[in-house]
Amino acid sequence: MTDVERSTALLWGTGARRGLSLERIVRSAVELADTEGLRAVSMRRLAERLGFTTMALYRHVPGKADLLALMRDAVLAELAPTEAPTEAAPAAAPAATGSDSDGWRADLEAWARSGIELQRRHPWLADLGEERQIPGPHGVASFERALSVAARTGLPPAQVIAVVTLVGDFVDGAARKLALASRTEQRTGVSDEEWWGARSSLYDQLDERYPTLTRLYEEGGYEAPLDPFEFGLRRVLDGVEALVAVAGQPPERNESRNVKTCASCGKPVEHSATGRPRTYCSPACRQRAHRRRGATTS
Repeated sequence: MTDVERSTALLWGTGARRGLSLERIVRSAVELADTEGLRAVSMRRLAERLGFTTMALYRHVPGKADLLALMRDAVLAELAPTEAPTEAAPAAAPAATGSDSDGWRADLEAWARSGIELQRRHPWLADLGEERQIPGPHGVASFERALSVAARTGLPPAQVIAVVTLVGDFVDGAARKLALASRTEQRTGVSDEEWWGARSSLYDQLDERYPTLTRLYEEGGYEAPLDPFEFGLRRVLDGVEALVAVAGQPPERNESRNVKTCASCGKPVEHSATGRPRTYCSPACRQRAHRRRGATTS
């Protein structure tokens, strides 16, 4: 069980031994993970690389879970902007909702691209798992930069956080797929493209049982596949842009799009408890509509 308080102290440099030895341990661990993968990282291997005993490392890092957290935050430092904003500069006011005059989309896209490039340089980041992780200062700084960009959309606070989480989760998912494909290629010596290209026996099975798949295959849908990351990132940002555009509409337009009227009397129809769309505002209106249809048929 990880000591969460000790992990926080190590990451943020409070009550921890932050000397050169700790920096060397983390740097050596990152280099080992970059070259041999996360499985190769152990306190014993690091002690051998650094020329110390394993117990000497434990004086600085309580265990592997803390080491992984330190490694992650260390490489996240690479996401730091080239020019830090001056402390005296006031925070920018949110842009009018629906406007991209501040270029929030381009900046959010740049944040996503820097994230995927970081994970390409350090593919072991995708292997850290889904467990709760205490963020370090560099991780929080990256999150802060993304929030400051998304906040320029003028969306409500909860949606700003949700937008950054959405983009970040997309990047992490894409990175995991890239890491898996890379490991498979290294292990087998065969790329994904080569492996799928040799599956002619599978393609021979495509027939009228799978009409849509067969048609798309025969029409060349797989001959020049779109880059999954590029396609996905644009669609994610399209969705965010659509959300910003809707949020920027006048209230009366927003409301009119969401209110449905009764097909019988024209009054507003409330949403049902189950979430299913309703056509009539009441059972009486439904019966009147049925009687009218019956009379018309007669």
